[in-house]
Amino acid sequence: MAVFVTRRIPAEGLRVLSQAGGCRVQQWDSEEPVPRAELLAGVAGKRGLLCLLSDRIDGEVLEAAGPSLKVISTMSVGFDHLALEEIKKRGIRVGYTPDVLTDATAELSVALLLAACRRLPEAVEQVKNGGWTTWKPLWMCGYGLSDSTVGIIGLGRIGQAVARRLKPFGVKKFLYTGSRPKPESAAEFEAEFVPLTRLAEESDFVVVTCALTPATQGMCNKDFFCRMKKTSVFVNTSRGAVVNQEDLYDALAHGQIAAAGLDVTTPEPLPADHALLSLKNCVILPHVGSATYATRSTMAVLAADNLLAGLRGEPMPHELLL
Repeated sequence: MAVFVTRRIPAEGLRVLSQAGGCRVQQWDSEEPVPRAELLAGVAGKRGLLCLLSDRIDGEVLEAAGPSLKVISTMSVGFDHLALEEIKKRGIRVGYTPDVLTDATAELSVALLLAACRRLPEAVEQVKNGGWTTWKPLWMCGYGLSDSTVGIIGLGRIGQAVARRLKPFGVKKFLYTGSRPKPESAAEFEAEFVPLTRLAEESDFVVVTCALTPATQGMCNKDFFCRMKKTSVFVNTSRGAVVNQEDLYDALAHGQIAAAGLDVTTPEPLPADHALLSLKNCVILPHVGSATYATRSTMAVLAADNLLAGLRGEPMPHELLL
């Protein structure tokens, strides 16, 4: 069983593949993404592919792989980088890694929210550049969570985990929106299902944790930001394409909203001269939501287990049903 691994992954995951009987592993052994030509060459004739969310697995890749490719395992919970219709036509099974990164991503979402609303990067910079001269009553003031309304776009695993962590801060009310109401999930937080427009208008904090779909692409746009309070804070840890970044820049630059925190952007990496990076009220991280040692190791092992199970014709621990 020949497989291609598109990046250097945690050793625990590679060990699972290496120790599997009859599994021959070819790997792009680098921290940097595999060049397109190397990807096309590496996947040729392979039965299995272990990829990352930054690898675009489209018709060209599937054609290069040929009819031997039977299983794709992505080391991610998202799968918008996979050409699912083409994959389905070819009868290829797909594994992914939900659940295992929920806690880490929820923790990062809360950290990013606090960094944005309490202006932590600005405050650190003031300490370093000599701006801290004395205690001042109105200096470096931000916004707190106590008695606030938090709106969550996408009350899935990560959205629920975020709400669970924010509740002890004294949040007064949770709102949520999505493709459908989830009364059983919402009951824990007494969260109310509302239209997107109302969520924007009433929330002090908006946290985006939904999947990227045709329905959610560009959903957070000029109309959305214009409806938000001037004191509100926007956080996105889902996918960059859910947000119209030009509209977000305008909202932040003109005081339509107070601040934003992004762990995901379009493109990734975001160019160093991008307009959003010029704003003090926008905190941007390099897509590190799941970046704990334990989480990344668990993701790698699960991706490897999914791949091997698929190659053996067995049920995967987590299979995306196409």
